[in-house]
Amino acid sequence: MQHYIEHGPAFAWLRTRLEPNESIVAEAGAMVRRSTALEVETRLNASKKGGFVGLIVAFFVALMRKFFGGETMFVNEFGGPQGGEVVLAPKLSGHILRKTLDGTRTLFVQSGGYLASTAGIDTLLRFGGLRTLFGGEGLVLIQCTGQGDVFVNSYGGITEVPIDGQFVVDTGHIVAFDGALDFKVRSIGGAKSFLFSGEGLVCEFRGRGTVYIQSRNLKALVSWITPLLPG
Repeated sequence: MQHYIEHGPAFAWLRTRLEPNESIVAEAGAMVRRSTALEVETRLNASKKGGFVGLIVAFFVALMRKFFGGETMFVNEFGGPQGGEVVLAPKLSGHILRKTLDGTRTLFVQSGGYLASTAGIDTLLRFGGLRTLFGGEGLVLIQCTGQGDVFVNSYGGITEVPIDGQFVVDTGHIVAFDGALDFKVRSIGGAKSFLFSGEGLVCEFRGRGTVYIQSRNLKALVSWITPLLPG
């Protein structure tokens, strides 16, 4: 598969050229255009077991991914015996990052950051517990494993920060991070800082790996827009 990330970092989209029998899975609604030769299969955003019970389980898993993980209930898989081109775009204005997994690494993507992946990638919901709840980033992370490419999107540009020790970042600026890193959510300072600094909570990472951060904070945009909306 050949891929091209164009129009970034402000308004990036992902253009892919699939060879015969290659495929890519993308969030529902992400397609901009595709070759007429490409086939499209729409399915629930969950691994489906056989039978009626398996279908019910897959439905509830997809529902959880929508409401807790910020993903769509359905995904579209593009491919076919003839190959072709498909262009994908995220909902927010920003950049797109490609990460290649070799089967030994794990990538955690913050809710709403997953755009697409190749057929060899498995994605699972992972509940982060109270630390992600209080961090305002949702209850779950998207855990990506396997062999292939993962494409994540940001609000704004993306900066890769290599970590060897300790690193602190605002929770609203996290796009993704290596699974080898440990992290905890805490306040930026004491009670006064937490209440009046406007900074909220931060994530403190420890270990060796990479954190991918975005230059803008969607929660800050929502807070700025909300008072301007008519009552």
